[in-house]
Amino acid sequence: MEPDNLVLQPRDVHFDWAGLPMHWVPEEPVATHVMNVLHLLLPAGERWFVKTFQQAVPLITDDDLREDVLGFIGQEALHAEAHSEVLDHLLAKGLDPRPFTDQVEWVFDRVLGERPNLDEEWRRDQLVERIAVVAAIEHFTAYLGDWMLNATALDRAGTDPTMLDLLRWHAAEEVEHRSVAFDLLRHLDRRYPRRARAMLLSAPPLLWLWVRGARFMMTHDRTAGRLTLRDFRRAGRRGLLPTGHDLFRAFLRYFHRGYHPKQEGSTSQAVAYLATSPAARDAH
Repeated sequence: MEPDNLVLQPRDVHFDWAGLPMHWVPEEPVATHVMNVLHLLLPAGERWFVKTFQQAVPLITDDDLREDVLGFIGQEALHAEAHSEVLDHLLAKGLDPRPFTDQVEWVFDRVLGERPNLDEEWRRDQLVERIAVVAAIEHFTAYLGDWMLNATALDRAGTDPTMLDLLRWHAAEEVEHRSVAFDLLRHLDRRYPRRARAMLLSAPPLLWLWVRGARFMMTHDRTAGRLTLRDFRRAGRRGLLPTGHDLFRAFLRYFHRGYHPKQEGSTSQAVAYLATSPAARDAH
């Protein structure tokens, strides 16, 4: 049974990256670097989530939703910090992510950023449009969170336990708060076309950034080869990455008229992991 009235709480976790190997999925540079793209995209993306939702708080008239949004903001802010620390470790290892992360910052700040020169009505509409984009992206983070919590192949492959805890702590909180962005969008605009349009506009650039990020990491890791579709499929078949087929099915689910994020993942499983996560327990 899923828990009711869950209070979203930020967990100020800390990780020691001193012993992290370059390929933290042993002998699997493709799986390692495809997942490393999380560290490239999430700091800028989640800071943008936070800023967008902070601007939305005054528009919320439902007290329970406001509490959820504030919890979401707190969790996402700490996610951005945790992944930024991994970037610092990669830089110390000789892999400089800044040429790529600077481009990601530009996308979120300039392309998706606020338009302060608009009048009040248009600024509100643009804010709701950005919330619709967040809701679309949060659908994928909920899917990936559920996948990560159940990816036992990563355990069998000997994945670095500190990185695995970071990824599963983050995954569990994504499943915990998977409904907040969608519920906020419906609170402000219940129209289906806006929801569907936001997904259609968000998914292709997100995929493009992910592929570019993985290629960037593979190219700048002198011990790895080039990224190929064959290697990605091989890692997916072994359970070390989500498969393209499953990602596409997740994409299509968002367009069902009766869709709700509660259909993705299990809150009970997420809460159970957070009760055993070394980093989350230390933070508590």
